[in-house]
Amino acid sequence: MTATRPSTPETQAPPRRRSPGMRILAANTFWIALVLLALIAVFSVLAPDAFPTVFNFQRLAIETAVLLVLSVGMTFVIITGGIDLSVGSVLIFSGMVSAKTMNALSANGSAINAGWGVITVGLLVALASGAAWGLVNGLLTAKAGIPPLIVTLGTLGAALGAASLLNNGSDIRSVPTALKRFLGSGTSFGGIPNLVIVAAVLTVVAAWLLHTTRFGRYTFAVGSNAEAARRAGIGVTAHLVKVYLLTGFLAGAAGFMSLAYYSTTGIAAHTTDNLNAIAAVVMGGTSLFGGIGTMLGTVIGVFIPAVLKKGFNIVGVQDYWQMIAVGAVLVAAVWFDQRRRRARQR
Repeated sequence: MTATRPSTPETQAPPRRRSPGMRILAANTFWIALVLLALIAVFSVLAPDAFPTVFNFQRLAIETAVLLVLSVGMTFVIITGGIDLSVGSVLIFSGMVSAKTMNALSANGSAINAGWGVITVGLLVALASGAAWGLVNGLLTAKAGIPPLIVTLGTLGAALGAASLLNNGSDIRSVPTALKRFLGSGTSFGGIPNLVIVAAVLTVVAAWLLHTTRFGRYTFAVGSNAEAARRAGIGVTAHLVKVYLLTGFLAGAAGFMSLAYYSTTGIAAHTTDNLNAIAAVVMGGTSLFGGIGTMLGTVIGVFIPAVLKKGFNIVGVQDYWQMIAVGAVLVAAVWFDQRRRRARQR
């Protein structure tokens, strides 16, 4: 009787490699992009003369530019398994400090006629203000060990309160005309809004940072398993501080962009931006459990609610339906993510 030879690595069949087509079909981003394209197609059929126009898509891009920058920072945080509820308030605070600084450096306390020297200082102040709040979030979360939900909920209120105190609860509207004309409403390269160009550049740089650098690899590693990352020699605490610092920095950039576009600090205009950014990132396929996400998915996730809102307005559907539709897509995205996690664990 011949004994059966045990299977060895040499005799085992090599694992089957999935074809590029199969990998694309298995990717979250592919299905999310299909959802976005389907929405565009539906509204284009319902309103063929109003929805699929160059002007309409240009407005969509402009209206989502500030939220996109916030969502880019949120992507890094959520991939680490964290959350940042403070980005909307940090945006407001950064815009307020920037506006106060530009007014203080201008004649008669009004920055309307300020030059590019004053505007540059205002930009640097906005970025530094956002980064400072991000640093606070990172230190309290990573070093003090306080859950990020609690930390950023606290800094949400603190940043908003500080912004209100700076100008007694009133908005500042004396924004430099040069800034409004160039960044707020200016265009380049044959009509592309400068605001969109800035958002696109920041997104491309962030995508490069996330998907091709050691910083990005560490971000995924920390989100997948922080303890394993620590044992592999990654400074998890320092890396989390850097991630929250980056998120605050981008919130400061978004605050300066908002100041240029709306020509006011908008204290009451961005209170739900944090939730909108989280929703966009999750709808884009980034896992709330950490370790999974793409910057392209975030871009698509930002545009899904924007297209819904614009399409519903054009076809005459109440805005309330847009809120219901976004909520349904968000819940579906989390449900799909949970099913995918369970499938991997089997």
